[in-house]
Amino acid sequence: MPRWGLLVEQNLGLGGQRRVWSAGVMDHVDGTREEALEALRRRAEEYKPLHPASPKRRRLYRERDGFVLVLDGAWQSFHCRFTVLEELYDSAAPTPEPEPQAAPEPEPEPEPVQPPPPVRRRAVQPPPEPERAWDADVPEVPSWLNRDRPPS
Repeated sequence: MPRWGLLVEQNLGLGGQRRVWSAGVMDHVDGTREEALEALRRRAEEYKPLHPASPKRRRLYRERDGFVLVLDGAWQSFHCRFTVLEELYDSAAPTPEPEPQAAPEPEPEPEPVQPPPPVRRRAVQPPPEPERAWDADVPEVPSWLNRDRPPS
């Protein structure tokens, strides 16, 4: 969709020698040329130029690419020109982000075959030992007697 600049040109400065014809972009419109012209007409009707400070009369004229506003002041007349211009290039415009390209659909991978869950085997517990007697750890022949053999 084209982008349109709304341009205003007018006299700036005071006095005959110090006046300068100056141009400036008031706004931008994205859309059709007719939409941009309509937005420019509304802006031109409401525009308050620097000269004259107290206009006695305002006249707005339409031309091919825009409008001319004629203002009668106390001693002389001033005019402003409003033009619609299609923007072709702007060095300060942010670079548009590239549109993300649709990634090709990956082929569905076959579902991996799940191995059967491992069989859990219980460790075989040895049967419990019978209770030991209270004197089970006492030798029959005490070592302090220096006897190596049991009594017969």
